Amino acid sequence: MSKTFRPWDVDQVWLLPPSIQDLVPSGHVAHFVRDTVRTGLDLSAIMDVYDEERGFPPYHPGMMVGLLLYAYSQGVYSSRKIARAARSDWILRR
Repeated sequence: MSKTFRPWDVDQVWLLPPSIQDLVPSGHVAHFVRDTVRTGLDLSAIMDVYDEERGFPPYHPGMMVGLLLYAYSQGVYSSRKIARAARSDWILRR
């Protein structure tokens, strides 16, 4: 059986705000990065490595690649700065 990942649904509906897309203004580079990762990149080489069933589910590779590409597009290359920014309202402050 293949490895399962933590849930990642960018179209998830929230109580407030109604959609995660409402947090990010239209035309923002984050939408471009998300769409590129979801439709333009072949992540099968990364996905095929995950075959271990034990342990807590890892984050989805698409989400991690998207986060990395967005951080790089904003000039942030330090993994610690990326982790700090991911825990804050980084996109809304840009």
